Amino acid sequence: MDDALQPSETDIHGDNHFTQVAQKCWLNRNNKKAQPNVVKNELWDSLEKEDFPPESINLLENLQCLEQYLWPTFNDDSSNYHVLLIVLLLNVKRWQGLPTWSLFDDRPNEFSLLFRQILSLLLDTSLSLRIRTHVLICTIGAFQSLEHGLIRKECAPLVSISIWINLHSEVVRNKILEENVQFNKAWRSSTKRFKHADEAAKIRMRYERSWLYSLLVDFLEMTCKTGQSDEHARVYCERFMEFLCDIESQFPTRRYVNTLLKDMNILLVLRQSRICVGKAGSLMRDFTALLQHYIRFPLDDHSGRLRSAKEEADLHSAHISELQRIALKHFKERLNLLALSNQGALQQRQELLSHLEGLDDSEVEHLAQYLGIRTSYASVPSLICDRKFILELIITSYEKQSTYQQELKSLRVLPNESLLYDPTLQRDQVYDGEHPLAIPKLNLQYLATADFLWRSFVLYRNEAFYEIRTHLEETVTRLFPKRDASGVSQRPVGSRMAMRVSKPGIIGVTAPRVGEDVPAEVRAEIVLDVSRLPDHVRREWEELRADDTVFLVASKRPQQKPQTNGTTVSSSLEHAPFSAVRSAEVIQVLDENGVVLRHTEQQVNGWTRRPRRRRLIVKLDAIAYAEDLSNQQKGQGYIYESLDVVIRRGARENNFKSMLESIRWLAISDVPLPSWFLDVFLGLGDPTSANYKNLSSALKTLDFRDTFINWDHLREALPDKDIKVDGDGEEISKPPYVLETTSNLESPKQPRHKRVKSEQVVQESAASSHPATDKRELVDQKPLKTSKKRRREELEQEEAPETINVSTYKPRNMGPYPSDSAKPNEVRFTPRQVEAIISGTQPGLTVIVGPPGTGKTDVAVQIINNIYHNFPNERMLLVAHSNQALNQLFAKIARLDIDERHLLRLGQGERDLQLESSYGKQGRVENFLAHGSRLLADVNRLALSIRAPGAHGNSCETAEYFNSVYVRPIWKRYLETVAEAESATEIVQGFPFHDFFSNTPQPLFSLGMSKEQAMEVVTGCYRHIEKMFVELQDIQPFEVLRRDREKSNYLLVKEARIVAMTTTHAAMRRKEIADLGFRYDNVIMEEAAQITEVENFIPLAMQKASNESTEHGLKRVVLCGDHLQNSPIISNYAYRHFANLEQSMFLRLVRLGVPHILLDKQGRARESIAELYKWRYPQMGSLPHVLDQTEFQHANAGLRYDYQFVDVPDYKGKGESQPSSHFIQNLGEAEYIVALYQYMRLLGYPARKISILTMYAGQRALIRDVLGHRCKNNRLFGLPRTVSTVDKYQGEQNDYILLSLVRTARTGYLRDIRRLTVALSRARLGLYIFGRRSVFESCPELRPAFELLFQREDNLQLVTGEMFPTERQADDEAEPSEMDSVEHLGQYVFQMTQAKVKALREEGGQLPRIEQQVYAGGDEEEEDEAIEADGGVDGDDDEDSGFIPLDAGTDTGET
Repeated sequence: MDDALQPSETDIHGDNHFTQVAQKCWLNRNNKKAQPNVVKNELWDSLEKEDFPPESINLLENLQCLEQYLWPTFNDDSSNYHVLLIVLLLNVKRWQGLPTWSLFDDRPNEFSLLFRQILSLLLDTSLSLRIRTHVLICTIGAFQSLEHGLIRKECAPLVSISIWINLHSEVVRNKILEENVQFNKAWRSSTKRFKHADEAAKIRMRYERSWLYSLLVDFLEMTCKTGQSDEHARVYCERFMEFLCDIESQFPTRRYVNTLLKDMNILLVLRQSRICVGKAGSLMRDFTALLQHYIRFPLDDHSGRLRSAKEEADLHSAHISELQRIALKHFKERLNLLALSNQGALQQRQELLSHLEGLDDSEVEHLAQYLGIRTSYASVPSLICDRKFILELIITSYEKQSTYQQELKSLRVLPNESLLYDPTLQRDQVYDGEHPLAIPKLNLQYLATADFLWRSFVLYRNEAFYEIRTHLEETVTRLFPKRDASGVSQRPVGSRMAMRVSKPGIIGVTAPRVGEDVPAEVRAEIVLDVSRLPDHVRREWEELRADDTVFLVASKRPQQKPQTNGTTVSSSLEHAPFSAVRSAEVIQVLDENGVVLRHTEQQVNGWTRRPRRRRLIVKLDAIAYAEDLSNQQKGQGYIYESLDVVIRRGARENNFKSMLESIRWLAISDVPLPSWFLDVFLGLGDPTSANYKNLSSALKTLDFRDTFINWDHLREALPDKDIKVDGDGEEISKPPYVLETTSNLESPKQPRHKRVKSEQVVQESAASSHPATDKRELVDQKPLKTSKKRRREELEQEEAPETINVSTYKPRNMGPYPSDSAKPNEVRFTPRQVEAIISGTQPGLTVIVGPPGTGKTDVAVQIINNIYHNFPNERMLLVAHSNQALNQLFAKIARLDIDERHLLRLGQGERDLQLESSYGKQGRVENFLAHGSRLLADVNRLALSIRAPGAHGNSCETAEYFNSVYVRPIWKRYLETVAEAESATEIVQGFPFHDFFSNTPQPLFSLGMSKEQAMEVVTGCYRHIEKMFVELQDIQPFEVLRRDREKSNYLLVKEARIVAMTTTHAAMRRKEIADLGFRYDNVIMEEAAQITEVENFIPLAMQKASNESTEHGLKRVVLCGDHLQNSPIISNYAYRHFANLEQSMFLRLVRLGVPHILLDKQGRARESIAELYKWRYPQMGSLPHVLDQTEFQHANAGLRYDYQFVDVPDYKGKGESQPSSHFIQNLGEAEYIVALYQYMRLLGYPARKISILTMYAGQRALIRDVLGHRCKNNRLFGLPRTVSTVDKYQGEQNDYILLSLVRTARTGYLRDIRRLTVALSRARLGLYIFGRRSVFESCPELRPAFELLFQREDNLQLVTGEMFPTERQADDEAEPSEMDSVEHLGQYVFQMTQAKVKALREEGGQLPRIEQQVYAGGDEEEEDEAIEADGGVDGDDDEDSGFIPLDAGTDTGET
């Protein structure tokens, strides 16, 4: 929502009309009945008089008019004005992304009454179209919230099979029913229920089955009458088209509605209506195209199955055959030629029209009637059904239509200026909520995986083009001089992302491929002058990789750009700072001599030679090139002469082409998902069906190894289980533990209720949280009656605790060396964590909701460990959104008892892994070969120890020969010898490998060893030898393969069992990896709630179906995340809000009611800090160490409280400011935070333990600027570990967080409680929030957190006389010193600084040296504005090796 539309602090607490009404009627009193004069006169009339201004409606919503007045007082006597006010407030809540329908859970009967009144108002033509539009928007919101039980119950009858009563012909309806038995049963059930209903029920049923049809008739009449000037009617029709598209895009609502829309020929009526004519009708035309896509989508409306291209062709052929039969039967003389024509010819419009033109008007009408096509619209008098109209109906019904696959192939993935400034994209980019958008939405359900991928492709492409356009405009604008307020031209700012170049030279054009008419490849050379570039910028250009996309631009001086929806955009190409854009893909970077760049610095006499030029070899967009040549031939000029700027983008943003191509390929090829997961992914069927308890593949027995630390931990972690011990029944003191489930898993749980009649609606609980379990119906069905005995047995079975038999085994001795020993788990998992580990180890879908600090990464690591050891033939794919999160997960895995040769980390982020070994493809290959060399040396040593002649360690092949000829026979003979041994001495003396194991850390055998112990030792030694030869067998292919690429591919496809990559890498390399034959059985996804849904999907489709079966090989999907924290970041407001592109699969599955496991014990923060966000996770508690460890028990030195909200008034008469769009700053808060940071550093707090967070990028830049001025080069302060936005810091933590809220007029997007949850949960020991109290205490959504914060003083409370760390306990009271303002704190810090420097000088002390400090959480694009972080120290008291003498000089950094 536009920030200006939100009520300000002055509005909420001021003297305006609505605030006075709120104070009088509901804020200070409880109402049981609404006063009609207040509803009509004070509220409705005031809004209507001003034409329902959004600002006033927003103000009423902030004043909680709905929660405290309108809904509590609603009853069956409430007026239409009462209902309409509720509608307005529901719309504004939905617009702001606030919880909407949960408000009505407490009064389901009253909600049913309210919803019926809303539906009736939508049909009331006496209301103005503007008001009906508001009601329609509310109805759209309801149909998009079908996961809510109350909504589903009310919407289901409106789209049930009973609406088929409105089909134009009973013959047509009977034909459909005869073709499908299930539809026939549903129809008979519906008519029977109507026949036996009482009069009141019949009235309700008539209303339900006619409601949608009445709306459609009214809509069609409006489209035929509406002209260019009727704006309200046009907006209503656009919203109605949005409503129809929403219904058609979800299978449960589409199932019967699709037939009705086809029967009404709605597509043709729309195309020929007045409302779609002219420039004003462009949105309606786009909506018609979108609706056509959904109506014609090749989905079987009975089964919900996607029809293949062959099935579609056969179906269309059958329709044409029917046309020919009817023509031969009824119009033999006139249409004899049509009846005998080739079907392929009849699919062509002109051919079919030539056959039908010989019919007169009555014959045309009769032919349509025989074909089952509606030819009359008595209820739509403005629609003219003449000969032309009916002929068009027949032709469009039988001509060949393009498929969605063909539409996808035609969409280009590389933009030019016409695509970037396409009017449709323009409309999306200036979205303000007044008009809807003709774009697909991501909502609760999808028609098929291909439908989901088609929507994702369209939206992702639009979002990518929006980001590219914004980047190009901003970058080119920086290349031109600006004029200041006085009109004086200033020096251009410049950009490291762009370079001036001469025109690109075309160096090669390859002939088109067979069947194509554009060149296969167009190569060009771009000469870059890098002589004046700083070294780091030059290296960025030199490090462009193959397939990176760059943009060639014909620049021009930019014009003044308007601001729309808070974003500065160029309204058209003529206002843009360029006239043309061409995309190109990098092939290679050459030096000035034309040699491929090797990234080595050339030195002459010890000096590094500065290069002058680089040559960029690129592939131009071949389609655009062909169009340019055609335009040149038409005399429009040669566009490549004018291209004078080359622009690049950041690596992460530049993957759009690979991403789009991956999505398109998946959509066209229709890669299958595993059958057990498909329905759940689409939002159809039983949401619990993918849980392991409902799968036939569930495992009865599993080895959980060291998941449980000891027996007490096992019993504690399984509190509701009946635990029994196999064998003698004695407790098993230590792991490993093998768990066998003897109940519930013996047969998968079947649905308790079978479906009997497809239209039976039952009353369901208002608390129902998941959609109906039958994918063919929107509503729950009536269960079968069962006997009392059966119901009693089922109840007893549910109440009986699950029985688990626990057994153990002795782990095998793997050898005498430390590397042979297992690395046990040391984490004492909580019961919820154990539940998640059990579910993740079992087959199926596991969704783990991990609130802040609850250890979801540790859970994921243990799941991986269990799968690795339980299923040695299975492979895992680990995925995360960010390199940082993936590296954290991977680093923990590398420390487990997992062979490092089975680990592989793909992508550029591998370089940031803080591990001894390299886990990238090249590093793994090198490690394999190096490890092979060590093993071969051991083979030589083994051969020497058993006196075997020959060079056995020359290669893996010779080593295998040595093993088979020497080692195995020796071991076999030894086993035969000791089989009859009577003592340990005989076993020890006969052991043939004494010399080989002479270098063990401890002696192999000890005195007094029993026979069994000795046998175990020698067996372990042989296992060590055996493992050595097994590893050499794995290494042998790397000796045979010669090319590095072949070795890397072999490593990926055959050797690695745990492969980690980011979602970006998965999208970029999906096809390449799949084509190699890469296969995997399990997917573990970290940060799943921060990943867009299509990025969630691609890792599930990284492999092709096996040749033996079309079934997907995926066995487990584990999603870890937290949907109550930030969602994926989408730049464009329209795609984020309207199209819901920010939706993750994780969130959608939770909405659908898929079983999820909520981790409930946090171990990050003090309990007092955790209370600030615990209201979001009511079941969350704290782990014992949060109470027991010293750091949590001690207070924060120099600060009275462990957390505090500090009220920051206007600084120098100014609060928040906005130098540019969305670049919001607050100097007072920036100065206050920096002053507190300086204070903490003076007390001895380590800089690495302090992070500064803010809600806006503008404030981050300001804080960095202030730090650069106050602290950067000051050895007493240095820089903090991080200065970042909250969004960028999700997933991170630090001991002390200083948080700036920035806003002083209104809450802005801080009203999104997900963002606040992230902000409050980053601190471990101390959280200090700086903001404007009056703004946030008036926000109802944030009240639970801020009520706790406001219980303490809002002036900063210090404690003098303490140094870090303090011995003061957190609960101890201390004498506070109150800071009245930022100036007060600044003066105090200045005095402390002077005293500190003076004391150091007098005592001959030393100051910490300046060390390089790197800001975390920043973006690559933000480096231009970030300060160079070359200062800062850790400041640990026990680290004094980095100090330099005081007399070296210092800057006191006066405040």
